[in-house]
Amino acid sequence: MEIRDIDLNDDAQLHTAYAIEQRARRVGREQMPHWTREEFCGAMRTPDSGERQYMRAAYEGETMVGFSVTWHPLLDNTEKCWGEISVDPPVVRRGVGSALLDDIEATAAANDRTMVIIVSRVPADQRDTHPYSLFAQTRGYSLGNLEIVRHLSLPVPEERISGWIESAATAHEGYEIVTFADEFPEHLAESLCLLLGQLAADAPTGSIDFEEEVISPERLADRYATAAAMGRSIYETVALAPDGVVAAQSTLAVSKGESPHVFQWGTFVHREHRGHRLGLATKAANLLAVQRAHPDKNLVTTQNAEDNGYMVAINEQMGFEPVEAALEWCKTI
Repeated sequence: MEIRDIDLNDDAQLHTAYAIEQRARRVGREQMPHWTREEFCGAMRTPDSGERQYMRAAYEGETMVGFSVTWHPLLDNTEKCWGEISVDPPVVRRGVGSALLDDIEATAAANDRTMVIIVSRVPADQRDTHPYSLFAQTRGYSLGNLEIVRHLSLPVPEERISGWIESAATAHEGYEIVTFADEFPEHLAESLCLLLGQLAADAPTGSIDFEEEVISPERLADRYATAAAMGRSIYETVALAPDGVVAAQSTLAVSKGESPHVFQWGTFVHREHRGHRLGLATKAANLLAVQRAHPDKNLVTTQNAEDNGYMVAINEQMGFEPVEAALEWCKTI
């Protein structure tokens, strides 16, 4: 077996990797939403100026049998890296996953990373028994964070969404709720970046501690470029405080193609502006904007730490139903 870099300019290699990822990700969760090949290739090919990406494949002869993607932050949390491993199901238990994980850990050590985080999604009742969980535990990884994945079927009756918006409005007089699609105003970018940077430090992350992220307007532009390369639109709804500061945000990524799925990227309220129901306000307004603009979409996927009581309560109020678990396995090396 040989481990070597994937050439991001080679369509055949990326398409093979995508096919392997599809088969691997569907183990035990065949009905779950999955991104399209266009979205996968766009995400892999578009750089983020705040992190370094490694994409490596395992070959038996000339046949790709698995691959890994790992991200190393460059501006913050520089002792960590995280990634995912995909092994073609027909070749499991032949050492492919272990070889890829060895490679991830060696690359991490060479770049002075002391914590490796591996992410996987599994059925909720198989957190400890799913093959991916057993593999992580066998390799010395412990569960660092558990998030619950939830789905919301669309469309939601508009009068129901309007009711959420109106009920929240009584708590945030003086704030303005505004939605932007596919681009974000330059004069608000720095304020949004400061808010997004707080998310890593303030959101519950189990036993894994994160420092605030360094999000610059350049990285925000990277985010929009990645979405465009994936064939997705970004809908960003923000709450503007009376002084013009971005006090809360909610982001939805929507496929411009035939995929019927919408992905929640985050909802977060600035630590100095909590208690005004801005989380519900921005999330509901964003949902309404997306639903009106994309009546063909039929499902929203979101996830939050199981102990994030505030966001869990909002999701339950809006009708999101738990469907599976997202696990973050960590190991100090």
